[in-house]
Amino acid sequence: MAQTSSELRDLFRRAADHAADFRESLDERPVRSAKSSAEVRADFQRPLGAAGRPAAEVIDELVSVADGGLVATAGPRYFGFVVGGALPAATAAELLAAGWDQNAWNSVLSPTAAAAEQAAGDWLKELLRLPPTASAGFVTGAQAANTVGLAAARNHVFALAGWDVEADGLIGAPRVRILAGDERHATIDRSLRLLGFGSSSLELVQTNANGVIDLQDLRARLDGHEGPLIVCLQAGNVNTGASDSVGPACRIVHEYGGWVHVDGAFGLWAATSPELRDQVHGLELADSWGCDGHKWLNLPYDSGFVFSAHPEAHVAALAYSASYLVKSGEREPGDYAIESSRRARGLAVWAGLQELGRDGVTEVIDRCCRLARRFAQQLGEAGCEIGNEVVLNQVLVAFGCDDETDRVIAAVQEGGVCWMGGTTWRGRRYMRISVSNHLTTEPDVDRSVQAILAARTG
Repeated sequence: MAQTSSELRDLFRRAADHAADFRESLDERPVRSAKSSAEVRADFQRPLGAAGRPAAEVIDELVSVADGGLVATAGPRYFGFVVGGALPAATAAELLAAGWDQNAWNSVLSPTAAAAEQAAGDWLKELLRLPPTASAGFVTGAQAANTVGLAAARNHVFALAGWDVEADGLIGAPRVRILAGDERHATIDRSLRLLGFGSSSLELVQTNANGVIDLQDLRARLDGHEGPLIVCLQAGNVNTGASDSVGPACRIVHEYGGWVHVDGAFGLWAATSPELRDQVHGLELADSWGCDGHKWLNLPYDSGFVFSAHPEAHVAALAYSASYLVKSGEREPGDYAIESSRRARGLAVWAGLQELGRDGVTEVIDRCCRLARRFAQQLGEAGCEIGNEVVLNQVLVAFGCDDETDRVIAAVQEGGVCWMGGTTWRGRRYMRISVSNHLTTEPDVDRSVQAILAARTG
């Protein structure tokens, strides 16, 4: 419905004020939602009226029904699912992106959206120490990044074998061997399903106690191999935070003409820190990389990145044309991502990186790792079992038997001081603590530790 200039300004200010009110409440509000999922669904479900309603009234009602189901994931004591809280500048840029309503498929549709992605992509490659000639695609998250990276890999290894997979598909194609560690993330399997390989095509390589791929087992499995080959490595195990030995593994795989894809959803950010980058030494030798922005970079959700050392394979796997689509003649953002009509997600990336700067990115990464070690030290000294070598921002904690660990996790979540999830690692249940938020401080850790210990004895 049409709005007057005054009504539109009042509406946008109203929405921004509601969002700011929520952000200001993060430090004190319970981290968990105040209502159950069923209660929140009941609040939202109602008959859709025949007549429209004033926009301001709709927004106020949305805030009212939503509040009880909001989780303080953006706050300093949310330690679940390796997610950060969106930076102020990135959040404000997201508001502008919605207001400007730009389609980021190419520079004809929006020169601004395309330019923001190109500039931010160059900054990201510099921060992550990736080849400056690599392509950069702005996708929705690590799942899309892994899918696009493996699509580029599929194109490349089939082209070397003389097979046009984009035209002829997989029926009758040469067999591709695909290997990954037995502690890879589940998105790798899903990407293989989506790309037509099937999850059963995956050959699993042994990993050590912290989830790092066994290089001797990798080499033994490749001994005598000929033909198309893709190997998936991991930077940042979702449970332990450990990364595969990327450089040595790349050298082994490249001996056999294979493509290495690195799933670096959050662990890739170790490359930005002088203290941590040895964990991903040799990262630049890989052929493609996937990474999240809405995790450790603390950008709004629906922000991920995929890079390829072989831009031509990246474009060949994804680009398309139609008679009605006007192009500039240059490589465009839409050539590197799956979606066509999509919002200008690069604006929030550009703004967030500008807000932090190179030193700020490093400081966030290093501080989160120090705080993870603080969690492990305090909980270990209190008699809790730490189940991993804490090398990044992930901590696994057990409280005796599996049932007792699950009980403590549930009690902590219900208490609302902080929120941690559970996981199964090497056949045992653990509390999984993921320190990823730019707002988290030592007092937040100490307060959370006290809540955990109280739940253990409660």
